[in-house]
Formats: sequence, C-alpha cells, structure tokens
Amino acid sequence: MELKRRTKTSIVDTLTNAQKFIFAPIAFCALKTAFDLGIIEFIGKNKADKNEIIEALNLDEYTFDTLTDVLEINEIIKNENNVYSLTKLGEMFLYDDMTKANFNFVKDVCYLGMNELTESFKERKPKGLYKVINGHKTIYSALTSLPEKMLKSWYEFDHLYSDNCFDEIFSIITKKYDSIYDIGGNTGKFEKVCLKNNKNFKITMMDLKENIDNIKSNKDLLNCKFHCINVLDEKPDYPLIQNSAILMSQFLDCFSKQDIVKILSDLKRVMDKKSAIYILEPYTDMQNFKGAKYSLLHSSLYFTSMANGVSKFYKLSEMKEMIKNAGLNISSQFDNIGSFDYTLLEVNNAVVSN
Repeated sequence: MELKRRTKTSIVDTLTNAQKFIFAPIAFCALKTAFDLGIIEFIGKNKADKNEIIEALNLDEYTFDTLTDVLEINEIIKNENNVYSLTKLGEMFLYDDMTKANFNFVKDVCYLGMNELTESFKERKPKGLYKVINGHKTIYSALTSLPEKMLKSWYEFDHLYSDNCFDEIFSIITKKYDSIYDIGGNTGKFEKVCLKNNKNFKITMMDLKENIDNIKSNKDLLNCKFHCINVLDEKPDYPLIQNSAILMSQFLDCFSKQDIVKILSDLKRVMDKKSAIYILEPYTDMQNFKGAKYSLLHSSLYFTSMANGVSKFYKLSEMKEMIKNAGLNISSQFDNIGSFDYTLLEVNNAVVSN
C-alpha cells in the first residue's frame, strides 16, 4: 500500500508539472498584465487589502480577482485575509536586475515571434523577427529600426551580462597588448571602458556600417577609431592586424558553426603571429547555477526565431572544436569572468597538430 501511495503521489506531481508547462505562456501573460495595470508595483510597495488596490488602480473586481488568483497559485503574490503582498519570488520581478532584464527581454523582444519557431527552424531564418519588422535578414541590421520599447529591452538584456566583464578583460588583455580591435562593438561599451582607463588607448571598433554611423558621434568615443565591416562578406575588409588583440565579446553566439569557422579563418589570414583573438562567451556547459544554464538554453531559441535563425549559446567544447577547425590554437582560458560565469579564451595564430 505504501508503494502504491508513493507511486500515486509521483504521478500527481508529474501531472501537475505538466500543467504548469502547458499553461506557462498564460501565466506569463497574466504577470505582464499585472505589471501593465500597476498591481505588482502597488503591492510591492506595501501590503494592501483588495478594496484599497481596486480603488487606487481603478480596477473592477473581475479583473483583480481573475489576475490575482493566477498570480497566487504561481506563488507571485500572497493573499492573507484579502491583504495582498509579494512573495520572495514576486520580489525578484520587481527588484532583481537579472530577472527584470530577462522578463522584459522575453516580453518585449521574443514573445510575439516565438510562435514562428517551427518555421524558423525549417527555413533557418528568424521568421519571428519578420512578424515585427520587415526588410531585414537579421535583428542586428534592424536594431536602429526596432520599436523603442523592444530596442530598450534588447539593449538592457544584452548589456547586463557582458558589460560587467569589461574591466576584468581589459586588465587581462592589456597585460600583453596596448591596442585592441573590438569586433561587434555594439554601442561602444567596451570602448568606453578602455578610454576611461586611458584616454589615449588604441581601440578600434569594428561593426556594421549602420551601427557605427549610429554611435560614432558619441562624445565618449571621440578617441575611438572605427572600421565598418560585415564579417559574413565573402572577403571582409579587415585591416592587417599586427601585435594587437582582437576582442569578440558575446559576438560569435550570433553566428552558425559554419560562419564561426569562416570568421575565425578570415582573421587568421590577417593577423600576425604576435596577435591574439580573445573570445568572451557564456558557455552552457560552464555555468555554476542551474538557473543560468536554463536561461542560456532558452535564450538560444531567441536566436532561432528573432535574431538570425541559425545560432545559439554554445558549449565550450563546441567552441574549442570550431577554433581547431579554423586552424587556431587556444593558449589560455580564463573562467568565471564577471558576475555571470563568462569564459575568456585567448586564441593564437598557430598551426594545430592533429
């Protein structure tokens, strides 16, 4: 009898977890709506009873009861005799920077396009992006054209993770090099770190023309050099790189394996033996926390449906294989960079023996 009870309990728990998975998109929308209506912020400031909340936010009872029932069973809020407050989980959505950035990224950037995930895999194109904006093959060329709210959430998500690595990797790279080429410099955050440390530092940002045109007049980047390039061109217009570092920060995850080997092979041809490539990435097999790995694996589907249709966050073992296939060699590995378990690889232009 005891075995049967345990088995029955196990089945019930499994069924419950299945329902949570099924209704997760609806729970997500309920939380989004509760934010839109001001419920989460109001409850977060102080405990309040039902009538006070309804009156303060100009809600009707149906709206309040229906939403808060869902939030309560998902353990976002607590209801104690019609007095509502946030749980510890609920507080994460209001006060934790990582949770807020992830939530807004999924809500404003990913959610509408995720329904096109199947077609995105079939066609190897970001079909979800095309629902939001037309005329661009990838989200990167579309950044300056994205709706304001979508763009804001994209930048906040992108900057939260890699930006806190920049002081640390600047210190590592400048032990060996006094000049850096930053490929895929985005908004110039790393360039600003370099110039903050040394206003005369030799830093060159390399990116798509439309992105460079959008930021090169920034007063904090006046001493930065710029070089327009599309790394996927058949013969990209790289300068000759001599005795310099090349940085690619959270950049190669924007490309397929085939494209990554091409990019690295192209760099091998223009860099001398004294130069090195520094690759900064959050690898899925190098995360110390399950929640971090969970976030990265799901974020890979953003690349599929919204970004380019072909890339993802890779395992370190996959990146090492691509580096080897490009004829390059890893000379150093720096783990636990920043606050989110990034890994920095130093890659040299050396012959790889089989």
